[in-house]
Amino acid sequence: MLTAIIDYESGNLHSAEKAFQRMAAETGAGSVVVTSDPETVAVADHIVLPGDGAFPACAAALRASGCFDAMVEAVEVRGRPFLGICVGMQLMAREGHEYEATPGLNWIDGSVEQIRPADPAMKVPHMGWNDLVIDHAHPVLAGIESGEHAYFVHSYQMRMDDPAQRLAHVDYGGDVTAIVGSGTRIGFQFHPEKSAAAGLRMIANFLTWRP
Repeated sequence: MLTAIIDYESGNLHSAEKAFQRMAAETGAGSVVVTSDPETVAVADHIVLPGDGAFPACAAALRASGCFDAMVEAVEVRGRPFLGICVGMQLMAREGHEYEATPGLNWIDGSVEQIRPADPAMKVPHMGWNDLVIDHAHPVLAGIESGEHAYFVHSYQMRMDDPAQRLAHVDYGGDVTAIVGSGTRIGFQFHPEKSAAAGLRMIANFLTWRP
C-alpha cells in the first residue's frame, strides 16, 4: 500500500509527512511519500493534497504541476481515496472567491468565501483550537465525537450548497465548515497533523479506509 502526499510547492509538508508516516507504521498501512512525481501519484492507493496560501495561487500551482492529471485520473476514474487538507480541501469546491473567482476541482458542491463572523470583534483568520460538531457519520470519523478539538488556520471557508456533503462544522461567530466528503473524497479544513490525538485518529482512519 502506498500513500502519496502531493508536493506542488504549496507549503511546508514536513509535519504532515511525519504524522502520516507514524500512523501508517502504527496501522500497517504501508508507506507514505511526499512526491511531485506523477507516476508515483498514478500508482498510489491513497492520495493526500495539502495546501497553504491563497486559493488562486494554489489552484494555478496545482494545475501547472505534473501531478494534476495523474491525481484527477486516480481519483475520478479509479476511485482512489483522496484527502484534501486546508486549502487542499478548499480546492475540492466548485469555485473559490479569494481575490478573484477561480474554478476548483468541482468535487464538492460549494464555493469558498471569506469568513465573516457575526461578532465583528472576532478576528479573522480563524486561528487556533475549535470544537468539531459532527453532522454526518463517515468511516474516516470513526471514533471521533462532537467536542473533539482540531487546529485551524484559515480566513476562507467552504459554503455548502449540498448540506449532505458537510460532515462536520465548528462555531466561529456562525457555522464554519470543517469536514466535507463525497464518494471516495474527503477534506479537512483544519490541520490533522497538528490536532493531537483526534487528528492522528482521523489520519489513521483515512490510511486504512477502503471505500
